[in-house]
Amino acid sequence: MDIVARALEFETKKTSFPSTNERIQASREVKELILGVNEVYKENKDPELMDLMKRLTVIKKKIEKRIKGVPKV
Repeated sequence: MDIVARALEFETKKTSFPSTNERIQASREVKELILGVNEVYKENKDPELMDLMKRLTVIKKKIEKRIKGVPKV
């Protein structure tokens, strides 16, 4: 499957990951997708690809925030 199509599919699917293991897998998957879209972006310089990478990065940050948890004081 095309990397851009996979990225769009990941963006639209449900992003509720109940277990830590699922969150870690999702984080790795979205990182792979971002890097793959970046390679395509380097060739095309399409602004839509940059927007897609930004949206995926926001999703990745939310997932990683859930993995790390709230710091205890």
